Amino acid sequence: MRIAYYPGCVAQASGKELDMATRWVTTALGIELVESPRFSCCGSGFVDEANMILNVALNARNLAIAEGQGLDILTVCSTCQGMLSLARQKLADPAIRARVDPALAQIGVSYKGTVKVRHLLSVLTEEYGLAAIAQRVRRPLTGLKVGAFYGCHLLRPQAELGSESAEEPHAFEDLITTLGATPVMYRGRVMCCGFPILFVKEPTANRIAAHQIEDAAAHGADAMATPCPLCHISLDSFQNRAAAEVGRPLHMPIFHLPQLVGLALGAPPEQLGLPRHLVSVDSALDKIGPVAVPT
Repeated sequence: MRIAYYPGCVAQASGKELDMATRWVTTALGIELVESPRFSCCGSGFVDEANMILNVALNARNLAIAEGQGLDILTVCSTCQGMLSLARQKLADPAIRARVDPALAQIGVSYKGTVKVRHLLSVLTEEYGLAAIAQRVRRPLTGLKVGAFYGCHLLRPQAELGSESAEEPHAFEDLITTLGATPVMYRGRVMCCGFPILFVKEPTANRIAAHQIEDAAAHGADAMATPCPLCHISLDSFQNRAAAEVGRPLHMPIFHLPQLVGLALGAPPEQLGLPRHLVSVDSALDKIGPVAVPT
C-alpha cells in the first residue's frame, strides 16, 4: 500500500512522537508513506474562521498535490482529516469551485476531485484490516483497559465527512480489542476535549478535559488513546493544569493511536516517543507483558 503522508503541523513540531510512532507502525505493516514538502497547513482554527474560500483553496491545493502523485492522502490528525474532507465536499459546489479554481490556476495547480482523504484509524481498520493486524501482534496489550477518545473532527459533521456514527462509533474500540486490550465505553469518548477554546478560555477548556479524563477513569480506564494530536495536547500536555483547575489529581496516561498499535506490534517505547509525554505512561506499560519471542 502506498499513500501520500500528510502529517499536519503538530506531528512535525510539539507532537513529534506522533510522527515517530506513525512511521514505525507503517514500516512494520509494509505501508509506504510518500512524502511531499509542498504540503501546507490545513488552516484549521485560523484561516477557516477568517476566510472560508481561502481555506478551501488552501486544502484544494493539498489535495491536488496528492492527485499529482496518483495517491490518496493519509492523515494522522483528526482536525486535518476534517478540514481536508470538508474542503473536498465543498468543492462539489459549483459556486465555490468557480471561486477556487481561478485562484489555483494562478499558482499552476488544478484540482480534479479524484483523491480520497483517509485517517490512519480508517486505513488500519478498513484498508489494512483488523485480521491482518492481529497476525502481527507480538505484545498483546492484555490486562490494559483503554478508553478511546475520538474527539470532534473525526466524526462531525457526520453527513459531510461520511464518518461512522458520531454518537456510537466502534472502529477505535474494534482496533483496541484486536491489539489485546479491553476497550472502555464511556460517554466522553465522543465529546470535545476543550482544545478549540484552550487559548481563549483556558480554565473552561481545562475543566472540559478534566471531565473527560475523570469520566474514563470512573469507567475503569487505565489509559486513554486518541487519534487527534490536538486532543492529546489537551489531555496530556495540559493535564496538570486540568487537575489544578478541578482541584483533584488525574494521572491518566494518554496514548496517540499509533503508539498503542506500535506497542502491540512490539516496538520499544522509546522508538514510539513515549518518554516525550508529560504524563508518564509507565503505569499503563506495567500492565502489559514483554514482546513475545517467535517460536
